[in-house]
Amino acid sequence: MIRFALPVLILGACAANAALPQKTSNRDDAKIARALEGLTAGAPQDCIDRTRVGEVRGYRDTILYVGGRNKIWRNDPIGSCSGLAQGDLLVVESMSGRICRGDRASTRARLGGMLTSSCALGPFVPYTRAK
Repeated sequence: MIRFALPVLILGACAANAALPQKTSNRDDAKIARALEGLTAGAPQDCIDRTRVGEVRGYRDTILYVGGRNKIWRNDPIGSCSGLAQGDLLVVESMSGRICRGDRASTRARLGGMLTSSCALGPFVPYTRAK
Protein backbone atom coordinates (compact mmCIF):
# COMPACT_ATOMS: atom_id res chain seq x y z
CA MET A 1 0.00 0.00 0.00
CA ILE A 2 2.81 2.43 0.82
CA ARG A 3 4.54 1.67 -2.48
CA PHE A 4 1.41 2.73 -4.34
CA ALA A 5 0.74 5.87 -2.26
CA LEU A 6 4.17 7.42 -2.76
CA PRO A 7 4.03 7.59 -6.58
CA VAL A 8 0.49 8.98 -6.40
CA LEU A 9 1.65 11.72 -4.00
CA ILE A 10 4.61 12.58 -6.22
CA LEU A 11 2.43 12.73 -9.35
CA GLY A 12 -0.10 14.89 -7.52
CA ALA A 13 2.61 17.32 -6.41
CA CYS A 14 4.03 17.52 -9.95
CA ALA A 15 0.57 18.22 -11.38
CA ALA A 16 0.01 20.99 -8.84
CA ASN A 17 3.39 22.56 -9.64
CA ALA A 18 2.67 22.49 -13.37
CA ALA A 19 -0.19 24.92 -12.78
CA LEU A 20 1.95 27.45 -10.90
CA PRO A 21 3.79 29.11 -13.81
CA GLN A 22 0.48 30.03 -15.46
CA LYS A 23 -0.76 31.68 -12.26
CA THR A 24 2.51 33.56 -11.88
CA SER A 25 2.40 34.65 -15.51
CA ASN A 26 -1.16 35.99 -15.17
CA ARG A 27 -0.21 37.84 -11.99
CA ASP A 28 2.88 39.27 -13.71
CA ASP A 29 0.82 40.34 -16.73
CA ALA A 30 -1.49 42.31 -14.44
CA LYS A 31 1.45 44.01 -12.69
CA ILE A 32 3.06 44.91 -16.02
CA ALA A 33 -0.24 46.30 -17.34
CA ARG A 34 -0.59 48.47 -14.19
CA ALA A 35 2.99 49.77 -14.56
CA LEU A 36 2.39 50.70 -18.22
CA GLU A 37 -1.12 52.11 -17.68
CA GLY A 38 -1.49 55.58 -19.19
CA LEU A 39 1.73 55.24 -21.18
CA THR A 40 1.98 54.97 -24.98
CA ALA A 41 4.32 52.52 -26.72
CA GLY A 42 6.89 53.85 -29.17
CA ALA A 43 9.13 52.28 -31.79
CA PRO A 44 11.50 49.59 -30.46
CA GLN A 45 15.10 50.65 -29.78
CA ASP A 46 18.28 48.59 -29.87
CA CYS A 47 19.91 50.29 -26.85
CA ILE A 48 19.16 52.50 -23.86
CA ASP A 49 21.51 54.61 -21.74
CA ARG A 50 22.17 53.09 -18.29
CA THR A 51 22.28 56.50 -16.64
CA ARG A 52 18.65 57.15 -17.57
CA VAL A 53 17.43 54.06 -15.70
CA GLY A 54 16.50 54.56 -12.06
CA GLU A 55 14.87 51.22 -11.31
CA VAL A 56 14.69 47.74 -12.81
CA ARG A 57 11.62 45.55 -12.28
CA GLY A 58 11.85 41.91 -13.23
CA TYR A 59 9.03 39.53 -14.05
CA ARG A 60 9.02 35.98 -15.41
CA ASP A 61 9.32 36.94 -19.11
CA THR A 62 9.65 40.73 -19.00
CA ILE A 63 12.04 43.35 -17.65
CA LEU A 64 10.90 46.94 -17.10
CA TYR A 65 13.57 49.63 -17.02
CA VAL A 66 12.03 52.63 -15.27
CA GLY A 67 13.37 56.06 -16.14
CA GLY A 68 10.85 57.97 -14.02
CA ARG A 69 7.08 58.07 -13.91
CA ASN A 70 6.88 59.28 -17.52
CA LYS A 71 9.27 56.80 -19.18
CA ILE A 72 9.55 53.01 -19.02
CA TRP A 73 11.34 50.67 -21.42
CA ARG A 74 9.90 47.16 -21.75
CA ASN A 75 12.24 44.34 -22.67
CA ASP A 76 11.08 40.80 -23.43
CA PRO A 77 14.29 38.74 -23.27
CA ILE A 78 15.18 35.94 -25.64
CA GLY A 79 15.32 32.80 -23.55
CA SER A 80 14.15 32.68 -19.99
CA CYS A 81 15.37 34.81 -17.12
CA SER A 82 12.81 33.07 -14.92
CA GLY A 83 14.82 33.84 -11.79
CA LEU A 84 13.42 37.38 -11.98
CA ALA A 85 10.00 36.08 -10.93
CA GLN A 86 11.58 34.84 -7.68
CA GLY A 87 13.24 38.17 -6.90
CA ASP A 88 16.75 37.15 -7.96
CA LEU A 89 19.30 39.80 -8.95
CA LEU A 90 19.68 40.74 -12.63
CA VAL A 91 23.24 40.93 -13.99
CA VAL A 92 23.71 42.32 -17.52
CA GLU A 93 27.01 41.92 -19.37
CA SER A 94 27.55 45.02 -21.51
CA MET A 95 30.66 46.33 -23.20
CA SER A 96 29.53 49.97 -23.15
CA GLY A 97 27.66 52.42 -20.94
CA ARG A 98 24.48 51.33 -22.65
CA ILE A 99 22.26 48.28 -22.34
CA CYS A 100 21.61 46.78 -25.77
CA ARG A 101 19.65 44.11 -27.58
CA GLY A 102 21.67 40.91 -27.55
CA ASP A 103 23.51 41.69 -24.29
CA ARG A 104 23.71 38.60 -22.10
CA ALA A 105 21.79 38.72 -18.87
CA SER A 106 21.66 36.30 -15.98
CA THR A 107 19.94 36.08 -12.65
CA ARG A 108 21.69 35.26 -9.42
CA ALA A 109 20.27 34.20 -6.08
CA ARG A 110 20.37 36.96 -3.48
CA LEU A 111 21.90 34.55 -0.97
CA GLY A 112 25.05 32.86 -2.23
CA GLY A 113 25.02 34.41 -5.71
CA MET A 114 24.29 31.11 -7.47
CA LEU A 115 23.32 31.40 -11.16
CA THR A 116 19.58 30.73 -11.48
CA SER A 117 18.83 31.53 -15.15
CA SER A 118 20.18 33.33 -18.21
CA CYS A 119 18.87 35.01 -21.35
CA ALA A 120 19.71 37.60 -24.01
CA LEU A 121 18.03 41.00 -24.02
CA GLY A 122 15.52 41.73 -26.76
CA PRO A 123 14.54 45.11 -28.21
CA PHE A 124 13.62 47.93 -25.83
CA VAL A 125 10.10 49.29 -26.34
CA PRO A 126 9.79 52.79 -24.86
CA TYR A 127 6.55 53.72 -23.11
CA THR A 128 5.98 57.43 -22.43
CA ARG A 129 3.23 59.48 -20.86
CA ALA A 130 1.54 61.92 -23.23
CA LYS A 131 2.08 65.53 -22.16
